[in-house]
Amino acid sequence: QVQLVESGGGLVQAGGSLRLSCEASGRTFSNYAMGWFRQAPGKEREFVASISSTGRNTYYSDSVKGRFTISRDNAKNTVYLQMNSLKPEDTAVYYCGSSISSARMATTNEYDNRGQGTQVTVSS
Repeated sequence: QVQLVESGGGLVQAGGSLRLSCEASGRTFSNYAMGWFRQAPGKEREFVASISSTGRNTYYSDSVKGRFTISRDNAKNTVYLQMNSLKPEDTAVYYCGSSISSARMATTNEYDNRGQGTQVTVSS
């Protein structure tokens, strides 16, 4: 398994942007599909986006499609989530997760391993 550490969260006004990063330790990062999930207080975990090990395939939830972009740099062992046009309902703790399949993360809302999370707060 890889160890995952998220960064880049913070407080932003509605309409603003943030870029989250998730750095993985270990030499096998490029073998894993990666994804972003979020959980708001009192709500269940929600799938946000995922990307295949090569970066060729990406998946998004309907709630973020067209606003968020997931990408990865296997040379840096890092996956990113560019978040634009943020809304107050995007407020949550964001986690990155790893899995064998980006499609599986999208359809099952599950991961094999995850980081500690980073808080994103969008004010209205």
